[in-house]
Amino acid sequence: MVPFNALIAVCLTYVVALFLIAFFAEKRAAAGKLGWLQSPLVYTLSLSIYCTAWTFYGAVGYAARSGLEFATIYIGPTIVMIGWWWFVRKLVRVGKMQRITSIADLISSRFGKSTSLGVIVTLMAVVGSTPYIALQLQSVTLSFSVFATHSGQGASMDLNATALWVAIGLAVFTVLFGTRNLDANERHHGVVTAIAVEAVVKLVALLSVGIFVVWGVADGMGDTLVRIDASPLSDIPPNTSRWISLTFLSAAAFICLPRMFQVMVVENSDERHVATASWAFPLYLFLMCLFVLPIAVVGLELLPNNNPDLFVLSLPLSMNQNGLAMLSFLGGFSSATSMVVVAAIALSTMVSNHIVMPLWLSKNQSGATVSGDVRRVILLARRTSIAGILGLGYIYYRFSGGGAALAAIGLISFAGVAQFLPALVGGMFWRGATRIGAIAGLLTGFAIWAYALFLPSLGANGLMSASVMEFGPFGISWLAPQSLFGIKGLDPVVHAIVWSTFLNTLAFCTVSLLSFPSPLERLQGAQIVNAFEHSTTAQEWRGHGGEAEDLLVMSQRILGADQAQKVFLQAAKSQGKQGYLPDTSPDFLSRIERELAGSVGAATAHAMVGQIVGGAAVSVEDLMAVADETAQMLEYSSQLENKTAELGRTALQLREVNEKLTELSIQKDAFLSQISHELRTPMTSIRAFSEILREEGKMTDSERKKYSSIIHDETQRLTRLLDDLLDISVLENGQVSLNAQDATLGVLLDHAVSASISHDAHPITVIRDAGREMVPLHTDSDRLTQVFINLISNAQKYCDAETPVLRIHVRTPTPDGWIEIIFGDNGSGISNKNQGLIFEKFSRLGDQAAAGGAGLGLAICREIMINLGGEVSYLPGQSGAAFRVSFPSKLPDRKVTHAMLDLPSEEIAI
Repeated sequence: MVPFNALIAVCLTYVVALFLIAFFAEKRAAAGKLGWLQSPLVYTLSLSIYCTAWTFYGAVGYAARSGLEFATIYIGPTIVMIGWWWFVRKLVRVGKMQRITSIADLISSRFGKSTSLGVIVTLMAVVGSTPYIALQLQSVTLSFSVFATHSGQGASMDLNATALWVAIGLAVFTVLFGTRNLDANERHHGVVTAIAVEAVVKLVALLSVGIFVVWGVADGMGDTLVRIDASPLSDIPPNTSRWISLTFLSAAAFICLPRMFQVMVVENSDERHVATASWAFPLYLFLMCLFVLPIAVVGLELLPNNNPDLFVLSLPLSMNQNGLAMLSFLGGFSSATSMVVVAAIALSTMVSNHIVMPLWLSKNQSGATVSGDVRRVILLARRTSIAGILGLGYIYYRFSGGGAALAAIGLISFAGVAQFLPALVGGMFWRGATRIGAIAGLLTGFAIWAYALFLPSLGANGLMSASVMEFGPFGISWLAPQSLFGIKGLDPVVHAIVWSTFLNTLAFCTVSLLSFPSPLERLQGAQIVNAFEHSTTAQEWRGHGGEAEDLLVMSQRILGADQAQKVFLQAAKSQGKQGYLPDTSPDFLSRIERELAGSVGAATAHAMVGQIVGGAAVSVEDLMAVADETAQMLEYSSQLENKTAELGRTALQLREVNEKLTELSIQKDAFLSQISHELRTPMTSIRAFSEILREEGKMTDSERKKYSSIIHDETQRLTRLLDDLLDISVLENGQVSLNAQDATLGVLLDHAVSASISHDAHPITVIRDAGREMVPLHTDSDRLTQVFINLISNAQKYCDAETPVLRIHVRTPTPDGWIEIIFGDNGSGISNKNQGLIFEKFSRLGDQAAAGGAGLGLAICREIMINLGGEVSYLPGQSGAAFRVSFPSKLPDRKVTHAMLDLPSEEIAI
């Protein structure tokens, strides 16, 4: 027999031990000795708050009533951690980017940092978690009653009074444990470490009871399996709809429960820990439910008249195993306290950030800079919220009668918080999701859940009469809470899950498609949906002057003087300024907003910074972001502005294309004119001098030879022009025949330089590195040399430096045989306007007289390199005109399409 007073003493001793552990962890963290405090093991164990008193006590009762169906509550989280852990990792990444403090903060931040949305999510979370708080109170109260009954004091024990004292004790415990730090974005190392210890305690306790039942009560595993086979539990047929619904529900709750979001996202110190937890946490869940079925079967066999939810306690007590019973009690107590502490911390943070602070700021029209001790207000709000949350749990316990099975209460809470899932998942992956759509979905789902599941759970004596539950309001049978739209025969939980989730998702998607996101919604959507492509938040602030001092005063009142001055000092130093007042640049304003968001939430922090930057007090409408008529008008105005901007961008693109077409048309006309001139000039000369030669009369041999030479030169000129036209036509049509042969790059460059460089009127110095040019090739050397000659000749013609210099730089070939050559001169280069035209057939830039050709050179070079499997391109941003020639050392198969390597450019030093 365990005296009841001794049980109380053990509880107090256990709580003191937890305080000491938390204090030790906080001291280590403050000293910078994080070490194992930020280990994957501690992170994984902190996720064990999913395993509450429902798991410790209720899972056995669930199994005793429904057989293996209890496993669905663990299959859902296992699927998430194994199959969808990358989504958890994305949540963690977004949480760090946006300094998220709660699930309400995340959803409101995603949808334009909407305060109204944060209020809705917070109220839903509080109401949805209330049954779960009541479940913990009921489990601890019932566990006390088991010991009281066993010690002979059960008749005098008032369960309601016990539940009230348990609620008060847990409230005090949570206030002392969870409100030591104001910044909710800082790691609660003490709390997380205490939770990890409690995870070990409840696992050891449940395994110990299981081992005792299998090998102490039964005769080993074989006998236990025989008992299970002979138990009525083996005859319970599986209900497919419940299995599917409850597996989905547990997976959704694992993501959406405020306490799970707190430890999984807010308390995460390294997103790589998620990878470890993806296999370690399912293993923990497996161990927690390993002996659930044996305990349920043996309990039904030995204690058929006892409450199955308490078999974990009553079995050891019935066998006079008082020490094991005490350990089991501590396991259940750990399960309840860890859940209440973290849930109350998460919910109180949401209440203070999204309800209390906006309302408090709206009442202080003088602004945040003279708002008083904001830090004290926030702490008071969180501590009061904790007491209120525990009070709501106690009220629900009293209204529900405290007699429902623990699993039934837990499922109600699961279904409530699952209403966050469409907005959460949709917001993380769909940029078209809107704030109005999220609000519509959340309100729709929450209303169906409350009407079809929450209110009926309070019983006929609650807020819904028996006639309404059976016949519907005003006798409208198809509106009956548990047979909506005339669908009967479904399990009440399955019925509520299907309708609430379906209508929630439908409203969310439909309204999002019919509405248009605000600019801030689109900005946040781009950041969050593409979280892995961004490392910082968007900078939506404009720099202002003269507000740094106001921002410092406000920050000191929220962050504390030391922390605020440290942030401002670092920012000032990074800007090269002395003192504590940096320039209010967009970077600095975004940083201040993120720092404040850790204490008051993203939406409130955005409003407070905007209050000072905008120089005007924040109205209630701005803080609460209520979607009234004015907000709708602004929304439509934003939509029109964005559409106008899109049309403007399209028009700009069309203008740019039109300008380019105009340039090409002008170049084409000039080309045709030039071709006509180039063809007519030699033909006119040939005709004129032929006429002279045909005339009879005296003509000396020297004159005849002179006129014949002129005719010959003009004929060659005409031939070259026609060859160029034919050459580019053949190259463009892919009809050229390539003559691949072995060669050395240096030899080809030697020939190109000799054939190109003229020392007459416009000499140019060529700088080369012969050692880098000893590269063997197997390609069409004549065509490649033609490209080199054209580039070198152009440099000599167009380089306008006082002392022209051409540098030919050969890069080291890549492992797969790619060669890159840079031809760069020290002239003024080619203008940005003309860089896109130089490879066009009709392009002829610069001094027309200096060019001396029809403008086909670079166009021919481009087609030659394409046929050789390479590329020639202009390199902008160099010290002069620079061209890059890239090609394979071995001529590729003509049928293979080459994908150019993205070779980085580099400045050419002349």
